[in-house]
Amino acid sequence: MRIGIPKETHHEEKRVAIVPSGVNTLVKQGHVVFVETEAGSGSHFPDEEYRKAGAVVVYSKEEVYQRSEVIAQISPMTEKEISFVDEKQIVLAFHKFAVGDKHIVESMIEKKITAISYELIEKNDEAPILHSMSEIAGQLAIQIGERYLSSDSKNGRGILMGGITGVAPAAVVIIGAGVVGMNAARAVLGRGAQVIVLDKDIRRLRRIENILSKNITTVIANDYTIARGVKFADLLICAVQVKGEKVPHLVSTEMVKTMKEGAVIIDLSIDHGGCVETSRPTTISDPVYVEHGVIHFCVPNIPAMVARTASFGLSNAAIDYIVEISNNGLSNAVLGDTDFAKGICTYNGYCTNQIIAETFNLEYRRLHIFSTN
Repeated sequence: MRIGIPKETHHEEKRVAIVPSGVNTLVKQGHVVFVETEAGSGSHFPDEEYRKAGAVVVYSKEEVYQRSEVIAQISPMTEKEISFVDEKQIVLAFHKFAVGDKHIVESMIEKKITAISYELIEKNDEAPILHSMSEIAGQLAIQIGERYLSSDSKNGRGILMGGITGVAPAAVVIIGAGVVGMNAARAVLGRGAQVIVLDKDIRRLRRIENILSKNITTVIANDYTIARGVKFADLLICAVQVKGEKVPHLVSTEMVKTMKEGAVIIDLSIDHGGCVETSRPTTISDPVYVEHGVIHFCVPNIPAMVARTASFGLSNAAIDYIVEISNNGLSNAVLGDTDFAKGICTYNGYCTNQIIAETFNLEYRRLHIFSTN
């Protein structure tokens, strides 16, 4: 099979979907891999490294799309990219249709593109490909929080995360006890800060206490407890995700107004709409703004800040699925694997994800795939 790896076009996106070791795995199994020139440059994987791994380096995005049967990328497709794709191609990416453009979904349906969303693929009740990006986001949130709480940051409160003898540490409030919240809690616990984690699922809260520490304060999330936590926080980390759907606003503008002057909000849910009413997407080069005296950090592609680590993590998590499709074809790869099939959002000219169909008022058809053996 022919697999294509285009250079990412999203603003300041430096990750690459498959690293050279993943390419070598595919090539050794008899597949042809086309890599757009400089696709890996942002992660310090030069073209020559891809050539040594067995890839064919090509010099236009259009060529990658038109010569490949399977496309592996990171960012959602653009109209221009869709125009390059032939009918019935397979495109794996973080499509994020729930917060995307209806016209993009319609265009993919019209071309009978099979769109597989990394964030919706499941295994053992987890999202294995999203997991690696969530680990990174959770850890980075603490580094970022420390930076903007310092006096070096404009409007920063001038707080040392772990405090000192006789001086209280920072109060870090994390909304969401999933993978992102777990990793953020682990990182901040190591800094010596006061940690409060809120989630509506008591099992997740119990897991954080059991795995990390009883020193973490866990609280059931509701409007009342969220409002109290937001007001108390020096650093508020929002790590909420609703699978396949836009995230609701759990933190209102009125709650933000109660926060301390110079407090920091890191909304890691921004790539799914954001769970803070005052959040709006920012960029890596211009990541923050101040509203109601509170510093907001709302970068949607935060793992791109550590592009090489993120590229390895994504490639390692996704390569088995790409190999399975390449070796056995899509039909046999997903047949009997309902968790993998959950990632397929459009197929054969129809929307096969009910939530996306309802969001955009599109015709929904259940996924029906038959073995090609």
